[in-house]
Amino acid sequence: MFDKLASFAARLDVLDRQLMDPAIVKDAQRLQDTAREAAHVRDIVDLWETHKGKERELEDARELLTQESDPELKDMAREEISLLEAFLKENAQTLRVALLPRDPFEGRPVLLEVRAGTGGDEAALFAGDLSRMYRRFADLKGLKVEVMSTSHINVGGGSGKTLQGFKEVVLCVSGDQAYNALRFEAGVHRVQRIPVTESQGRIHTSAATVAVLPEPNPVEVKIDPRELRIDTMRAGGPGGQSVNTTDSAVRIVHEPTGITVQCQDEKSQHKNREKAMRVLAARLLERRQAEQHAAESEARKAMVGSGDRSERIRTYNFPQNRLTDHRINLTLYKLDSIIQGDVQELVNALTAAHQAEILEAEGFGDE
Repeated sequence: MFDKLASFAARLDVLDRQLMDPAIVKDAQRLQDTAREAAHVRDIVDLWETHKGKERELEDARELLTQESDPELKDMAREEISLLEAFLKENAQTLRVALLPRDPFEGRPVLLEVRAGTGGDEAALFAGDLSRMYRRFADLKGLKVEVMSTSHINVGGGSGKTLQGFKEVVLCVSGDQAYNALRFEAGVHRVQRIPVTESQGRIHTSAATVAVLPEPNPVEVKIDPRELRIDTMRAGGPGGQSVNTTDSAVRIVHEPTGITVQCQDEKSQHKNREKAMRVLAARLLERRQAEQHAAESEARKAMVGSGDRSERIRTYNFPQNRLTDHRINLTLYKLDSIIQGDVQELVNALTAAHQAEILEAEGFGDE
């Protein structure tokens, strides 16, 4: 299984030389891609060198056991052999995972789209809860979050209070681990709780959808300006507040696909247009990827579903402080901390399940 590991040291030499090549150093995108690959290959080389060193130690310990007559030294040799065998077994699995094909979107910024689904006002409030959860999670991981666009609604709460819900929130999350941390969040999220608008204390079920779109490189998506319809308008905040006095809001329609993006959060029309174009490019890339892999993903609908309560990947049950991820049958009774951004345990479990599935497909599931 480790036959190709010997080639990684040679590949690392090539990459290290490329990192000193002036032509690559001047090209920011090539430099970033090369540095990322070099870091990945260096990790594999280090793991392999450690593995070979421990194998030599194991061979020496076994030789000592056969040659040594002192009972105490033989016991020490047996203990060392046991520890080394356990280490090598674990390290071999780590190497198998490291050798899995890398996702082409690793290291990319992602656009995280959260939309209210079935459930009216409660779904809009839950969409806001999810977007805040992801922002706090990103903060905990040291990732950068940029608000690309929001669509607010006002929801009447108890005691005459007015709460802010969201029809849609689009965030750009960047950092080396952004894609790996959020890639499994796509799908329908179902919530069960007593809405603030509920006067009789009944539990309601509603839903929000999440889509995770890797942000494309400039060369991946070419947008013909002639295919765009761009409208500007006056932006307004919820409840008539924060109304701009200039036409700063931007709506862009990509006419061949009908994809529409609207941004109004920035006071500058130029900034809103720039953000809208980035969101449009990501949606076009996702659409193209979906068309290329139609057997696996049936266009954008496959990612976010219809928003119906029955199509869910995860359930958030507030009365029981319970979260269940239905894809891996994982239940955690710590919803109060998860909704505050403590999502890493979920990410780890989903990543492990994904890796185990690939290893099984590669024929390594029982090793």
